[in-house]
This record gives sequence, structure tokens and C-alpha cells, in this order.
Amino acid sequence: EDLRYLFGEIMYGGHITDDWDRRLCKTYLEEYMNPTMFDGELYLAPNFPIPPSTDYKGYHGYIDEFLPPESPYLYGLHPNAEIDFLTTTSENLFKTVLEMQPRDAGAGAGGEGAGMTREEKIKAKLDEILEKLPDEFPVRELYAKAEEKTPYTVVALQECERMNYLTSEIRRSLKELNLGLKGELTITADMELLQDSLFFEQVPAAWTKRAYPSMFNLGLWYSDLLLRIKELEIWTGDFQLPAAVWLGGLFNPQSFLTAIMQTTARKNEWPLDKMCLSVDVTKKSREELGGAPREGAYVHGLYMEGARWDTQTGQLSEARLKELTPMMPVCFVKAIPVDRRETKNIYECPVYKTKQRGPTFVWTFNLRTKEKPAKWVLGGVCLLLAV
Repeated sequence: EDLRYLFGEIMYGGHITDDWDRRLCKTYLEEYMNPTMFDGELYLAPNFPIPPSTDYKGYHGYIDEFLPPESPYLYGLHPNAEIDFLTTTSENLFKTVLEMQPRDAGAGAGGEGAGMTREEKIKAKLDEILEKLPDEFPVRELYAKAEEKTPYTVVALQECERMNYLTSEIRRSLKELNLGLKGELTITADMELLQDSLFFEQVPAAWTKRAYPSMFNLGLWYSDLLLRIKELEIWTGDFQLPAAVWLGGLFNPQSFLTAIMQTTARKNEWPLDKMCLSVDVTKKSREELGGAPREGAYVHGLYMEGARWDTQTGQLSEARLKELTPMMPVCFVKAIPVDRRETKNIYECPVYKTKQRGPTFVWTFNLRTKEKPAKWVLGGVCLLLAV
């Protein structure tokens, strides 16, 4: 225990700034340094038992001879992790190759872009985006319309403000570039960057700065943006909480989850700091829901990475091969006093906005598991709001 503390909290752990990374480090140490080492029963990896007592050279020889070939299994990961890693690597490689092509060349032979010059391609993309871009939300009118300022209403109004901030920049920058392409304005460095982004199907940096974390290319990102606006329009139509809230469609999902706690706290007169969220995974899809629950909220649009949710048994289960991010059923999220939460057979599952994880952390959802939580920690199991 002392050695684990030395390695996990001081020597190495002291350098780890992310809590979830520290938990991973701690779990590896608990798996690899425990009393069963002394009975010679411990397996450091599948088919790799702990070596017999020998000298430094002997351990080297043992590792060279018996260590299985490198695979995700060695680290407690699912083979899907390797598929995902290789896919990402090849995508980055092709992206780099595309960016290195000469700028003045045509858009390539065949396909839609055949015979189009770079400028024509940019102009077509620009027109398409501007044409589909909806009007901004009339925030002042919405504030006046919302008689009761419940925590949920406040979240909806804040989301509209953030959305206006983003769409106004999209509209302004594209109109400016349009004038530049017509020759009515001098092309600036910012306009150059915007042109490059439109040409390479990337989300312009000026938009990303005002938006939310996303790993989509421009086409997918824009379709996703239009869906988010549509959801907000429905919500602000009558300010009734939607039957199921698309958590990934919000700029700030944390504020919505906090609103669930605030609403329950006001109703039951509980102190906020003595409360936490409880998550029940239902067996339903979004279409099967009647309406919003009496307290708490239904949320949808979550994906799991590293494992899957077994609807039959109602707990975490081994992922299926080539199903990288299976969709979760609708989750029922409600607020409960901290002392009432379950701690047995629970995996504390981090929720992130994108596969990038790290800074995109949102919340922790406690999910049921029959297996010991260490299995899912080593497998890097998490929930994602967008894939």
C-alpha cells in the first residue's frame, strides 16, 4: 500500500493533473501491485503470469521470452480501441496530404467539384451556408414571454444568447468574405483563413472560438448546428421542458444538469451542496417517451466508448467488436440527497463532450455494473455527447 501511494500519488501521480488520469494510474497500480504477487498467482496481462523470483538479468530474459505480442488486451482495453486509434491516425494522414496539395489546382477530377476553380468551390460553400442560416433568436421578446424564470427557462435563454453570438459571427464573416470575392473589399488575413477553412471543409477558427468543442468537419458541424437551433426553437416555443433533452446539443450541458438539482432543491427545500445526481438508464428510445417526467429530466443522445449498455440486464457489458460507440437508451436524471446514493456495484463513469476527453469533461454518471469497476477504468469506458 505504501509503495502504491509513493508511485501513484507522489512520484508519478504528482505530475498527473487530470483526476481521471490519476484514477487510471491508481487502478493500474492496484491491479499490478497487490498481495497475490507473493503467491505467484498474479497475471500481469492475459497469458503473462508474474515471473519467478530471479535477478535483474533474469527478469529481462523473462520479459523478452514470455511477453505476449502488443495488443489492446495487454492494457485492459477492448480491441475496438485499436480500430479507433488506427482510423484516427489514417484520417489525420489524409488530411495532411490534402492540405499539402497546390492551392491553385482544380478541385480534383471527377465528383461534384470537377472543373470548379478554388474560388468557385469556396463561393458555392459560402452561399450554401448563408442560405440555410436561420435568423437570430429574439432574446428580448423571449425574456418577456417567459413569465416564470425557472432554472430550465434560464438555461434555454442563455443557450439562445450563446447561439446568437455564434450565428452573428458566421453571418458577418461570410458576408465580408463574399464582398472580398466580388472585389468590393480588400482580402484580409482573416478572410484568407476563412477561405482556406471553407476549401478544406474545416470549421473556421473564428467560429470554433464562439462555439462548443466538436471534432466534425465543416459539413457535419453545420448540419449539427442547424439541429441545435431547431431544438432550441422547439424549447423556447412554449418553454415547456422537452420530453427528452438532447444534452449534447447544448453549449453548456453542465448548466442544464445543475438546473435539475436547483429545481429539486427549491421544491424540497434541500441544500444544494448536500445533493448529487442519480442516473437511471431506461429501456426506451426517445420516440417512445410520452412527456417530461414530474421531477428530473430525460436526456438522450449519449454514446458509450469502451463498453456497451446491456438493456436486458440493465448494466455495463463488454463491447461488441467494431461497434465503437454504441448509443445509450434515454437516461432519467434526477437529484437526490448525497447520503441516499448507491455506492455498491457502481462504476463512476465520466461524461465528455467529444472523444478528445480531457478538457471537455461534463459530469460523472454512476452506472450499474456486475464486474468490478477496475475493469471499466482500465478499458477507458466513458460516455460521449457527440461522435
